[in-house]
Amino acid sequence: MTALFALATSLLWGLADFGGGLLTRRTPALTVVVVSQAMAAAVLGVIVVATGAWSEAGAQLWFAVAAGVVGPVALLCFYKALALGPMGVVSPLGTVGVAVPVGVGLFLGERPGVVQVAGIAVAVFGVVLAGGPQLRGAPVQRQAILLTLVAAFGFGTVFALIAEASTTVTGLFLALFVQRLVNVAGGGLALYASVRRGGTALPDGTLTRRSLPAFAFVGLADVAANGTYVVAAHHGPVTVAAVLASLYPVVTALAARGFLRERLRAIQAAGAGLALVGTVLLAAG
Repeated sequence: MTALFALATSLLWGLADFGGGLLTRRTPALTVVVVSQAMAAAVLGVIVVATGAWSEAGAQLWFAVAAGVVGPVALLCFYKALALGPMGVVSPLGTVGVAVPVGVGLFLGERPGVVQVAGIAVAVFGVVLAGGPQLRGAPVQRQAILLTLVAAFGFGTVFALIAEASTTVTGLFLALFVQRLVNVAGGGLALYASVRRGGTALPDGTLTRRSLPAFAFVGLADVAANGTYVVAAHHGPVTVAAVLASLYPVVTALAARGFLRERLRAIQAAGAGLALVGTVLLAAG
């Protein structure tokens, strides 16, 4: 159960990142975040009302609020780091955030077996290689490294927080709804500040009837990924769930290969293979 839902998380996050990456080619990243998360919040709002999830409100929702604050900050730091580049270093380095939920799990007393420890090591190494690390070329700016590490820590923190935000299915709907409301509020304020400084929120042709489904997909896939991760973390060791959920860069790379005909470098293909080997070890353990 843990492996199944954690792998579903990787699939959904990987596709959401791929879709978001395509949208940000012609739309500001802040706009993509705000619009996609607003659409997801609207859908979740309907679900919350229909299921009566408000009855699950409690102190644990503060974890969802915290995740909603940390998530957009981490995402914006990551986009900024990618802009500074080189992407071949920034992208795989961003996956080190998995250390946060894994560390939380170990702190809470989880002790994975020998096979699972081997699977964690192989999977994490595979994810780093799948990002296509740039072993030579332009030097990396210190600011890019710092921003990437902040983003990685933020992503890992969201993993840990959202796992604590609910214990029931209806509570999960409410927690995800609250998280999205905070995402939209924070992202909206940042977007407003950007526009006040002369930035552009909606370039011509950004929001059309044909593009709205893409924004909705990115937002809903992200929400669904959060949900499947919570289920995975509640049905098994967080250490296993977090590592399997962190395989999403492999999905993004494969999606780019399949839809955009981007060629995988040998090191990326090797990384994808190692990630799959690590997955098998984790599931077998």
